[in-house]
Amino acid sequence: MGNRGMEDLIPLVNRLQDALSGVGQSCSLHLPQIAVVGGQSAGKSSVLENFVGRDFLPRGSGIVTRRPLILQLLSADTEYGEFSHSKGKKFTDFDEIRQEIEAETHRLTGANKGISPVPISLRIYSPHVLNLTLVDLPGITKVPIGDQPADIEYQIRDMIMQFICKENCLILAVTPANTDLANSDALKLAKDVDPQGQRTIGVITKLDLMDEGTDARNILENRLLPLRRGYIGVVNRSQKDIDGKKDIEAALHAEEKFFLSHPAYRHMAKSTGTPYLQRILNQQLTNHIRDTLPAFRSHLQSQLLDMSKEAEEYSQFRPDDAARRTKTLLQSVQRLAVDFEKLIEGSGNKVDTVNLSGGARINRIFHERFPYELVKLESDERNLRREINYAIRNIHGVRTGLFTPDMAFEAIVKRQIARLKGPCVQLVDMVSQELLATVYQCINKLSSFPKLRDETERIVSTEIREQESRCREQVMLLIDVQLAYVNTKHEDFIGFTNGQQTSQQTSQQSHKKTAAVMAGNHVIRKGWLTISNIGIMKGGAKEFWFVLSAESLSWFRDDEEKEKKYMLPLDNLKLRDVEKGFMSSRFVIAIFNTELRNVYKDYRSLELACCSQDELDSWKSSLLQAGVYPENATVDERGNGAPENFTDPQLERQVETIRSLVDSYMSIIYKTFKDLMPKTVMHLMINSVKEFISSELLAQLYALGQRSALMDESPEQRRHREEVLRKHAALKEALAVVAKFSTSTCTTPLPPPVDSSWIQPSSTTLPEKSVAKPVARGHAPSVPRAPAAHAATPSAAANTSTTNTTSTTSLRRRGGQPHRAPPGVPRKHPPTIPNVK
Repeated sequence: MGNRGMEDLIPLVNRLQDALSGVGQSCSLHLPQIAVVGGQSAGKSSVLENFVGRDFLPRGSGIVTRRPLILQLLSADTEYGEFSHSKGKKFTDFDEIRQEIEAETHRLTGANKGISPVPISLRIYSPHVLNLTLVDLPGITKVPIGDQPADIEYQIRDMIMQFICKENCLILAVTPANTDLANSDALKLAKDVDPQGQRTIGVITKLDLMDEGTDARNILENRLLPLRRGYIGVVNRSQKDIDGKKDIEAALHAEEKFFLSHPAYRHMAKSTGTPYLQRILNQQLTNHIRDTLPAFRSHLQSQLLDMSKEAEEYSQFRPDDAARRTKTLLQSVQRLAVDFEKLIEGSGNKVDTVNLSGGARINRIFHERFPYELVKLESDERNLRREINYAIRNIHGVRTGLFTPDMAFEAIVKRQIARLKGPCVQLVDMVSQELLATVYQCINKLSSFPKLRDETERIVSTEIREQESRCREQVMLLIDVQLAYVNTKHEDFIGFTNGQQTSQQTSQQSHKKTAAVMAGNHVIRKGWLTISNIGIMKGGAKEFWFVLSAESLSWFRDDEEKEKKYMLPLDNLKLRDVEKGFMSSRFVIAIFNTELRNVYKDYRSLELACCSQDELDSWKSSLLQAGVYPENATVDERGNGAPENFTDPQLERQVETIRSLVDSYMSIIYKTFKDLMPKTVMHLMINSVKEFISSELLAQLYALGQRSALMDESPEQRRHREEVLRKHAALKEALAVVAKFSTSTCTTPLPPPVDSSWIQPSSTTLPEKSVAKPVARGHAPSVPRAPAAHAATPSAAANTSTTNTTSTTSLRRRGGQPHRAPPGVPRKHPPTIPNVK
């Protein structure tokens, strides 16, 4: 073929396919190949059999090729075939090859004329072939026959597109000469994915069956309906020849005689026929492989690099080496300790941008959830005043008190301190759950060794439970310490004298204003919230951009904050939780006015919805900072829930005094616990668990006395390790094969572009140099539309009439009717029951 230095390229690809046979589809390596595309009975199978010189493909009516056939032709001294699904078995009888193809096809598709995209790989060695790799695809059909599925046309088109969309696939478009070439489905599909014609080679079959007095000379000379790579004409055996068992070698001689004797083709006899087509395909495939080899090598190198670290670890692991098992155990425990510390303490390496780590979630518990629970206790104003009232009355008994009793203050303070047990224990429990979740996240990396994972999980979980119990005891001790002695001499405590002076200034409203002043009139939080109870009759809930400041809650149309919808003052507002609906996935809180006024227009409350509980808790905490406190139930089991109506002014002053003193003292307690609780939990739980994992875990694992059993691999891990090592070895072998070849040899340049606008695909426009991507199985994928077809130029029509007055009527007719709508391959998924008109 005039380029002998390149002939080793196709065997190189075949060696690559051998090397990568164990890699599987996960490597996504699309090796260069030639896909044979054409309609049913276009002569595709006959062309392939002529290449081999043997009858080996199934024959019959209707759709015969129902699975892609990857056919590798290799030049060798002996003649035989091999299937990839029957490795090691050589087929010397080509009738058996046909039977094996039919049997393998029926195995997946059954006998109902259905199709399957799973290819059959056949390798044929013969002294009569040139090195080629071809893919025989099912013929394009229009109407389902027999019990074929109604969408058979779309399935076939989908399968063909999966092959020809790949940029390194050459397209062999086979069209019979006795049909309208400009209406060829094969050329239309090729045009869809290869609008520049760089990968398309035209093949004209059945030249001997054209009407008498017509020929395809202008087509084969690439003057009428041109392609960039041109056309090659072939003459196959007729059905009568096939039924009569006409020898293929005799058919090739008859083909050569036909071209030499035909007056329209004799001058181009050397550039027609099956042997010439075989040489051209070999040359084109070789050139294509040479062009794609650098990118192919880079692809191999990148995949090998991604897999090298994991393969190196697995290559050093020896299941039967006791020293290696011990080293792996030590490394696994050390890695667990490092991972746990990174998740708790934070790390700049491989930052997770999707989910919060364990340390970040614990931080939220410390500074959002726990303060929120404390404020809920602190904000129960009405219940507190009622308790003070009852305490003062019960201390005085039947007597009328003249002075404010300090025993009432101490009783109320101790009762308030005792209520801290609930939030504090809840804090310990939540941190314990987060520690367990973090440990499980780290331990999952030990899934390669099930016994080690289970024992590690058991030991660390037990340690966390023990530290949790110890921490809970310490928290109870802190509360008991506060209950043991009420220090009224604390420097931050206002005392009885100041309490009486400020008793008239303390109320729930002033408390809110104080909180707002402390926060300042600045923005506390911004974010998206959904107003779920407004607009229900106008299309459902709507999402707005909310801005919370110390004095108001505003919402906007979007986060640009240009179009303000409303601004709601925070005075007299409270919040309460709203139960989720049966079908709702959102978390909702409601804001309402304590004076029973409308919050917004005609709505008594404003229901705000979030997507997660964490987000809702964060908004609650922000609202607390702004002075919007939660609603609390104030009805006890005796029904003492109504606010007290003071008829005694002296009792009212005493209640106000005690309430001011309690507020002052409890603010000290809350401040102390907000500071001490995170420190206590950090010291007794988090740091202790970290220290245990880094220094004690390994010793306890050794104490089990089952070091050998701990490092037994799971069956899944063993298979994964073997697969990684096999893939790594295959990629290295493939790179070694590629490295032995030099791409500095000569090649045949690509022909210049031609005007192929005569092909009229019914698809959308495809930009130049765009890469069509393979699509998933299912409905027919939408593919790009090439530019609309134009009429043949007048010069071409004149040239046609002068050079070949006896050209075929069908071929010439297309030049005069460029706008005739061709029956192109549909691009939309068909209905379940097609409409037949």
